[in-house]
Amino acid sequence: MGFWGRLFGRRGGSDLKPQRLDYLNEALALERHGDYDAALTSYRLALRDNPADARILQNMAIAFTKTGRIDEAIRHYRRALERDATLPGAHYGLGFLLLKRGDPDGAARHLQAFLSNPPRGPDGQRWVAHAADALRDLGVAAPPAPPAVREAP
Repeated sequence: MGFWGRLFGRRGGSDLKPQRLDYLNEALALERHGDYDAALTSYRLALRDNPADARILQNMAIAFTKTGRIDEAIRHYRRALERDATLPGAHYGLGFLLLKRGDPDGAARHLQAFLSNPPRGPDGQRWVAHAADALRDLGVAAPPAPPAVREAP
């Protein structure tokens, strides 16, 4: 129905269908623009729609970290790991926050978990090196590197 039809009510609203907003993509876009508080609102709405999605909780933890709300960030990383204990980004983020908070044992556990299942790709290598350096500074051995995964040609 066109503008004039809606304006003058020629038809009922039966052909208007509500559209679901993609709150997760909205939150990511807001973060890219530096609006972390608005991003957190969108993440909360995304989590309402997908309560089992650990990645949303991980993204919320990152946003909380960027706004200096470390306790909230730690809580959200832990909630993400309750839903998916293999989430490497949550182990990485939580490990470094615990290190800042003066919990070297907790930090080492999470950094070792991260290194046991690291992300692949060129960016992943930077994070792997950072986590390995932190463990070395703590005097903790890094777990053996997982076998390399060959990229498809």
